[in-house]
Amino acid sequence: MLDVSRSGYYKWLSEKGNPNSYQQRRMALVARITWLFHNSINRYGSPKITFLLCKEGWKVSERLVSKLMKENGLRSCVSKKFGENTTDSNHDQPIAPNLLNQNFQTTAPNKVWVTDITYIPCREGRMYLASVLDLYTRKIVGWKLADRMTRELVLAALDHAYEAQQPKKGLIHHSDRGSQYASEDYRERLKKYKMKASMSRKGNCYDNACIESFHSVLKKEFIYCTKFKTKAQAQQEMFEYIELFYNRKRIHSSLGYLSPNQFELKFYKKVS
Repeated sequence: MLDVSRSGYYKWLSEKGNPNSYQQRRMALVARITWLFHNSINRYGSPKITFLLCKEGWKVSERLVSKLMKENGLRSCVSKKFGENTTDSNHDQPIAPNLLNQNFQTTAPNKVWVTDITYIPCREGRMYLASVLDLYTRKIVGWKLADRMTRELVLAALDHAYEAQQPKKGLIHHSDRGSQYASEDYRERLKKYKMKASMSRKGNCYDNACIESFHSVLKKEFIYCTKFKTKAQAQQEMFEYIELFYNRKRIHSSLGYLSPNQFELKFYKKVS
């Protein structure tokens, strides 16, 4: 009736009757939870830590993990949201059609890229991050952090992405209607790279939801939990977050609890 096996019941009974065994297991579990939490730089909550524990062979519920984390003061680093609008769509440059049209499903890497700009606070002066995300792997394939929100900023991020990934002809490049992405220089760069330009509808953030989601995660678990005293510090720690943590290490439930790099490698192994 309780969907518990006879052997499992007697094992539980024997452990409960042996306080030392029960306590040792609980202490070992807390130690492992603590290690996984700090290994994620204090960014994983109970769902991700439960998944990693089960992957290692632990038989544990998310409810218990959550309870033990609370008892031991292990709270994921997530802060409140605040920011500013970085889209200037009041210009007379040509607007590309919305080719993506909220179809966020794709079949392989380097078929659809989405991009956007977000504000980064710093004591030495505000900074702006331009990011390019691959829709299949959720990998940040290109990025640039700079003092000003200019077309040079987004061009540098695009160049970074193209040089790193070398996509084939026909990739869909989706952005908002910002003047930087609509500029003549940016349109010419897309033609050079043989990419198809796509733009969101005016004032519709859902058309670019995936890159908006990345920037939300970036801010909640990194930017708003960090005080950048200098621009040099911001550059270094942004590199560490994106290249060393987010792309290589941070697991995503939408990717089967793999990191973007792991998911990309799994794809190429499958097709090779």
